[in-house]
Amino acid sequence: MSTGTEQCTFETEEKCKSPNINRNSAIKAKLRSSLLNLNSEWVDTEDCKPSKAKFNCIDLFCGAGGITCGLEMAGIHSIFGAEINPVAAETYKNNFPESKLYLGDIIDLTKEQILEMVGENEVHLITGGFPCQGFSVAGFRDPDDKRNVLYKEIVRIVRILNPWYIVLENVPGVITMKNGQVYQTIINDFASIGYPNMCVHILEAADYGVAQLRPRAIFVANRFGLKNPYPLPHLKPEEYRPIESAIDDLKDHPRDPSINHEWTKHTHKTIERISKVKPGHSLYEKFVDAFKRQYTGYPAMTVKENHGGTHIHHELDRCISAREMARLQSFPDSFFFSGTMKQAMWQIGNAVPPFLFKNIGLALIPKLNEIKKIKSEK
Repeated sequence: MSTGTEQCTFETEEKCKSPNINRNSAIKAKLRSSLLNLNSEWVDTEDCKPSKAKFNCIDLFCGAGGITCGLEMAGIHSIFGAEINPVAAETYKNNFPESKLYLGDIIDLTKEQILEMVGENEVHLITGGFPCQGFSVAGFRDPDDKRNVLYKEIVRIVRILNPWYIVLENVPGVITMKNGQVYQTIINDFASIGYPNMCVHILEAADYGVAQLRPRAIFVANRFGLKNPYPLPHLKPEEYRPIESAIDDLKDHPRDPSINHEWTKHTHKTIERISKVKPGHSLYEKFVDAFKRQYTGYPAMTVKENHGGTHIHHELDRCISAREMARLQSFPDSFFFSGTMKQAMWQIGNAVPPFLFKNIGLALIPKLNEIKKIKSEK
């Protein structure tokens, strides 16, 4: 919570910044031309329909359930999720009551527990947004951070369940970490257990109708020697959904905890200071990535809970609310986040945009149908 004593980082006459819409363009191009990605293919998902067949997934490091939410939209259903944070796990369970849930450290999840939760179900997809704090350019990006190797737990569980496909996500920084050695190690580890054709591309959530700039590194692999599908972008940068298209109907809505529409309470002095913050600038001098004013006419900058608050509303002199964050992540309004306002913001800020994974799921459906047909003919 602000004390009102921090100094602003701008002068009143300073011109507004411009949002960086084309970030990661160079590394995207490099990945597309990489020999490692010869096994990837691009699928137009704009007219794809959710699967009518029953396909199952397991969501590891599931958090509140952004990935599961998106895959459910594509017709791929969660068997179980695994999450260590009890509040995020409560959110997941409330929104996906038919999915089983493992609450605890994934390192302690035994083979017997895994097989019991899966039961007789075939596992078509294992997915997970493994912890990225050590990878993130916003954090310390410590190559020795133990959270960076938790993906090895996914390797262990994949070896046990032998899914048809794997889809993993992380921050783009995982690609360049240690000059590419980290992501090469990830690819090699999965190759060693029967998934030799893993590909990785950076997908921008705004390309798929999310009103937010949020690039993610997406790893895809399968055990059948098939191509690894990725959804073609739907929108060009000049066509991106602006922030106001997603949240303007909430700007006059009063605080409403029943729909997570709560935001940081500000003192009158802080509100006065916020009123002078220009788009792209922060209220603070030291924490320049916190309490930044969003831009009007552009997708939101990447949303997250930061130092007790979020980014500043593009028009109003307050932080955006948890529900507005959820809208900018593409969660449906029916998706309720458990816990306090700050805990809800933390869950939303750590989530993957459902629309992004809806399109990843839709791109997978033809391959899953192809495998199903091959298996039925044997």
